[in-house]
Amino acid sequence: MDTKELERIHVGIPKMCKDLAAGKVSRREFLRTTTLLGLSAPVAYALVGEITGEEMIPAAHAQEEPQRGGTLRISMPVMEITDPATVDWSQKGNLLRFVIEPLVQLGADNIARPWLAESWEASDDLTQWTFRLRQNATWNNGDAFTADDVVATFTRWLDPATGSSNFGRFNALQNEAGDGIREDGVVKIDDHTVQFNLRTADLGLPELMTDYPALITHRSFAGDFQDNPIGTGPFTMTDFAVGQNASFARRPEGEYWNDGFWVDGIEVIDHGDDTNATLSALRSGQVDLIYEMQIGQVPAVQEVEELMLYETITAQTGVARMHVTEPPFDILQVRQAIQACIDHDLLLELAYEGLGVPGEDHHVAPVHPEYAEIPRIAQDYDRARELLAEAGFPDGIDITIDCVAAPTWEPNTCQVIAQMVRPAGINLTVNIMPGGTYWDRWTVAPFGFTSWTHRPLGVTVLNLAYRSGVPWNETGYANPDFDALLDQANGTYDVDERRAIMDQLETMLRDDAIIVQPYWRAIHTASRNNLRGFELQPAREFHLQNVWLAEA
Repeated sequence: MDTKELERIHVGIPKMCKDLAAGKVSRREFLRTTTLLGLSAPVAYALVGEITGEEMIPAAHAQEEPQRGGTLRISMPVMEITDPATVDWSQKGNLLRFVIEPLVQLGADNIARPWLAESWEASDDLTQWTFRLRQNATWNNGDAFTADDVVATFTRWLDPATGSSNFGRFNALQNEAGDGIREDGVVKIDDHTVQFNLRTADLGLPELMTDYPALITHRSFAGDFQDNPIGTGPFTMTDFAVGQNASFARRPEGEYWNDGFWVDGIEVIDHGDDTNATLSALRSGQVDLIYEMQIGQVPAVQEVEELMLYETITAQTGVARMHVTEPPFDILQVRQAIQACIDHDLLLELAYEGLGVPGEDHHVAPVHPEYAEIPRIAQDYDRARELLAEAGFPDGIDITIDCVAAPTWEPNTCQVIAQMVRPAGINLTVNIMPGGTYWDRWTVAPFGFTSWTHRPLGVTVLNLAYRSGVPWNETGYANPDFDALLDQANGTYDVDERRAIMDQLETMLRDDAIIVQPYWRAIHTASRNNLRGFELQPAREFHLQNVWLAEA
């Protein structure tokens, strides 16, 4: 494609080409940014090869001829999925994804690709986006998928009464009062074209549409998906029992718009919090694939010839977060004292066997294209004791952190943190509880350890978790200066300019000491070796369009 053709897609793409040629941006940064601006992934990959002279090929699928048929059996928690807009676990998103779909899908290569949308384009200033929808997608009740479904879904997401994390995720579509969607925020142009008019610019809009609470529901959706599971997806839900199992059947031939799905059905089995039971089910052939595995189980999988191990580097993490309105965490020096006790390198080694990257207490990962490296706070017990004395606790302090029992890396991390803070006079009790109990109170606990899944952009997680007043802001952090800088970052597609803004945002979060962010973790899962076409996606999303079962 020549410069004029690229400019017609977006004026920022030719500059990205020049920056790639000059070595100012990495191939990853080029791919991520240009695809967000509307360039198709195949063309973006081809341009990388043309500009750098090094062909860059997306992950290859199995070369064997796929076989249709069989039931894919997965070990994964089966959780309540009443309202897709309010789901708060990736596992819930996977259950829903078999039946309903997003406008945009994030691949295993971390690149956003059209899904229910066929394409998109953005205005030069990134405030107006036009999405063209698939014309051959239908709901499993026989209705055609149209722009009416998209408008209805977004309107519901942006209603505060819904209680969806999408209220913060799509902050730029809120009205000035912050109590609903903008009057012209989401506009139906025709049956298969939707225009998004943002209050503030946002480069990441397509990637926001990939997240698990951002699945499109039918225009008639009334709030109970389990009771009426209408979807555009490849499967219909045939059975669902929370904590036990869920079953899905492939839609009849010709009903579904994507021809790539090969299995006839999916059976999800819930093995509870017992990770050994999950691995035993895989080894015995009871299931074909498991959602996740513990870091300590990797050697056991590697020893079994019939199993396959998958690993990927991600922005998955956990944060020991302090609610800044709850005593004693409403005192800055208390929070800073806890931070000053942490040796991130040692914490990674002891809690996660070193399989990751140390954190820097600001929730932006090295894999994020706009990541800015800033100095990490060094462990300093003298400084921690001084800060506690300034806060009014010269003799130390007793505090409690809540966390889930499984997966075990979470309580293990909390136990190591408790050991690290003790020499400063901080007596930290680790309150381990069932996952359901913790997730009922995760946004209000004074001190809690929360796992966060991978998001493709650093600004995405900052908008979700640290912008003032958003539903998933579990720290109670409210900083207008931070919000204003975040708006700037959202609207900047120049990688260097965006990174300079991110440097300020990261520093602000680190210095305000609202989290101890121990490390970024590599993730693993495993399958039987007759499973073909599966790729471990960094957010653990199950994309099964290329998956099939070979004869064992």
